[in-house]
Amino acid sequence: MSLQSSLIDTHAHLDNRPFAEDLDQVIARARDNGVRTILTVGCDLASSRQSIALAQRFAEVHAAVGIHPHDALQADDEGLKQLRAMLDAPKVVAVGETGLDFYRDRAPRDAQRLAFRRQIRLAREVARPLIVHDRDAHDEILSILREERASEVGGVIHCFSGDIAMARSCLEMGFYISFPATLTYPRNEELRQVARAVPMERLLLETDCPYLAPQPLRGKRNEPAYVRMTAEKVAEIKGLSLEDVARITTLNAHTLFGIGRAEQSVRIAYAIRNSLYLNITNRCTNACSFCAKFSDFTVKGHRLKLDHEPDAAEVIAAIGDPRSYDEVVFCGYGEPLLRLALIKEVAAWLKQHGCKVRINTDGQANLVHGRNILPELVGLVDCLSVSLNAPDAATYQRLCRSQFGEKAFTGVQDFIREAARAIPEVVASAVTVPGLDIEACRRLAEGLGATFRAREYNEVG
Repeated sequence: MSLQSSLIDTHAHLDNRPFAEDLDQVIARARDNGVRTILTVGCDLASSRQSIALAQRFAEVHAAVGIHPHDALQADDEGLKQLRAMLDAPKVVAVGETGLDFYRDRAPRDAQRLAFRRQIRLAREVARPLIVHDRDAHDEILSILREERASEVGGVIHCFSGDIAMARSCLEMGFYISFPATLTYPRNEELRQVARAVPMERLLLETDCPYLAPQPLRGKRNEPAYVRMTAEKVAEIKGLSLEDVARITTLNAHTLFGIGRAEQSVRIAYAIRNSLYLNITNRCTNACSFCAKFSDFTVKGHRLKLDHEPDAAEVIAAIGDPRSYDEVVFCGYGEPLLRLALIKEVAAWLKQHGCKVRINTDGQANLVHGRNILPELVGLVDCLSVSLNAPDAATYQRLCRSQFGEKAFTGVQDFIREAARAIPEVVASAVTVPGLDIEACRRLAEGLGATFRAREYNEVG
C-alpha cells in the first residue's frame, strides 16, 4: 500500500554501533517505507551529542537529549548544565530518555530517582516534552511525574509496558503512549489489549531500534523502516486502515514534538477505513458532554472545523469519484440533518453513482423541521445511525444537553421508531460513558426496532 501520509518513528537510537556502517542506507530504506521523520534519542551525554549531530546530518532526523536511568550518575550539576546547553541546539525537541529502570538496576535507585526528577524540572524550565523510560517501576514513575508536575509539559511513555490502569493514569496527565514492535509478538496479548484501550489520538509509534525488531525479524537488527509493521498491527487492532494510522500518529507526533508534516487543511470529504465521510456543518442541536469538538475539531487526523457551510456543488467536488468506497456517510462535526435539502441533493447524486449512503444523526431532525422527514429520505439513504446515548430522558438531557429540553428524548425515540419503518437499516448507538447503563440502552434500542451498537468512550470516528 502506498501511503499518502508519512509515518514517524518517535524513538530510535541511530547513534548506536549497529548503524555505524550503513546509516545512509537505513535512512533511505525508512524513506522507501513511508517513514519520513525519525526522532533519535540520547541516553547519556555522549549519545545526546551524537544525536544532535545526526539531526544536523539528515533532514529526516530530529533529536532528543537526556540521561537514561542506567547512566543516572551523569545527572549531576555539570551533567545537567551540559544537557541544558544541548537543548538550545537546532532540531532538539524533547528531554529524554529519562525515567526509572528497576529491572536491570545498572544505577542505584536513589540516583535514578534524582536524575529523573532533575530532568523533569529541566523539561519544565525549557518547556519541552519528556520521553520517559519505565521498566518495572510503574508506580514510582506515576508518583514522580505527579509530584514534579510533569503534566505542565507532557510527553510520552515510550515502549509502554504497563497495564490499562497505568495507561489511563498517564493519559490523565496529558501523556502519550508509545508502542514498539512488541505489539507484534504472539504472546503479548495483554499489550494489545492496552493498545485497544488507548485512544488513537494519544498513541505514538516507535522502533526503539536497533532493539525490539518486529516478529518476522526477531533476533535481527531493528531499524526505522520497520515501524511500518507496528503501524500495520495497530491498524489491525483498531480496525483502521494503515493510512488512517499513519495520518493520526503523524498528527500526534507533530502535536507533541513539532516534527513531521501534519495535515492542516479543513476537510469537507474525508476518509476513514474505506468509508468516505461528508462534513457539511459544525452546528448541532446537542452540546454533548462527551463530545470532543469542545476541545478539538480533529477526527482521526482530519481537521473538521469549517469556516463556512459548503453548498451541494462544493460537497460533490470534494467527493470526487465515490465508487471506490464501501459507503458514503453524512457525518462531520455537527448534525447533518440540519441541512436536509443539501443531503437530499447530494444523496441523489450518490445513488446515481451506485453508492451506499449512511447518515449519522442525533435523531432530532423531526423536531428541527417540524415534520416527519423520514419519507423524504426513502430511496436516498440506506442506513441511519442514530445517537440514542441514554435509556431515559433525565440521563439523555444530562449527557446530551439538547436545545429541545425535555422533548428531545421522546423525539429521538419517535425518530428511531419511524426510521425502522422507512429506512432499510437503522442502528441506535450509545457512547460508553462511565456509569451509563449500556444494557438498558440496548434493550430500548431493540424495543424501538433498531439494532444496537456501543461506541467506545473517548474514541471518535
